[in-house]
Amino acid sequence: MNVIVITDPNGADPNGAAAGSMSFAQNMFQSTFLMSKEKRFAVLSGGEGESIPRLMAIMDVINRLENGATAAEAASAANSYPGIRVMCGGPGIGAAVGGSFDAYVVIVEDDGTITVTPYSGGLAVLPPGKKGAIIHLRNTHGNPKYGTATRVRQETAVNIGKMIRDGYSATYIVGKVFEEVAKDAGEKYGGGAVNLASGVSTGDMFTPENLNETGYPMDEPYVKVCEECGWSIGYPAAESYQVCPVDGSKLKVIYAYEALKDAITVTNGSVSVSVYGTEEAGVVQTTQEIVRASVRKNGYSAEAIARSINRAIKNGFLVGVNYVEPKDINVKPSSRAVGVYYTPLPDDRTAPPMELPVSSDLLDLLGNIQTALGFVMVLLVLFRSSLISSFRRD
Repeated sequence: MNVIVITDPNGADPNGAAAGSMSFAQNMFQSTFLMSKEKRFAVLSGGEGESIPRLMAIMDVINRLENGATAAEAASAANSYPGIRVMCGGPGIGAAVGGSFDAYVVIVEDDGTITVTPYSGGLAVLPPGKKGAIIHLRNTHGNPKYGTATRVRQETAVNIGKMIRDGYSATYIVGKVFEEVAKDAGEKYGGGAVNLASGVSTGDMFTPENLNETGYPMDEPYVKVCEECGWSIGYPAAESYQVCPVDGSKLKVIYAYEALKDAITVTNGSVSVSVYGTEEAGVVQTTQEIVRASVRKNGYSAEAIARSINRAIKNGFLVGVNYVEPKDINVKPSSRAVGVYYTPLPDDRTAPPMELPVSSDLLDLLGNIQTALGFVMVLLVLFRSSLISSFRRD
């Protein structure tokens, strides 16, 4: 499945253009939903052709877009590569799909009129300046729901048109498309999505971990989150938790399609969190949730964020990283962004040293005294006979 939704063709709405890809097939890496933050366009790919021609088609489309082509002019390049499909689009250039595809083009006029038109192969276009969408959907061989694509493709296209007419944002609509297609057509493995207006991507949230594997199933629970303190835990480990271990609050279950929508949607309360210095599993996501909860509660305070992170480390909810100081937290309130710089622990340790109620200098002094006493005891043992004889002579 490839989809591009444009609800604000002018690009003023930070959530007015979004796109995404998922499939029942393997290897749905970020190459299937590329984005240019500078030029604000997406390039989605797929098809039954060979990998090398697909790569060449993608590069051809990107090159055309970089040189100022419209989506239609760029997507038409896919027709030169048998079996390949490339969809592209963004604010100001419209959207288009070229090559081998089965798609619907949705156009929503200013008076609310919705037009949903089917296309199969060649070139299908959402003209620049128009609100609308393009959705391609086919069933992958081996999918238990094989044969549902024709119906779901049409139903989803109609629903997209209704949501655009009713004023929903493109990022919200893309999230709903992922939900509907995953549940009804079984083309459910990430993949991921991008916000073209704001340059936000799901990145590797749902993509496969290894080559020749499927990504995360978008219709299944993804994470449990404490809405009070920001603590979170991903599935399957989340199945063991019903309440937050930090404050006892009930945990909220977030499905993958909801997590996708939240990840690409920009709001006044949105916080972009970047994490550096660690690749430990779960640390990045948990840190992001903790930072966002801290910002909601305390604002952009480096001290408060550091306290929240250190509390999570102390309680064992963040492992493999050392305690942070306020200087390790880079806050930019004007751009609603926070950077967290971790120091990895040495020697494969999972937790920092325990905080003891005495200073390290005192411990060093005690250690030196103990060493001296030990040395004296050794001397007494070695010269025991001589000392006894000396006392007897006296």
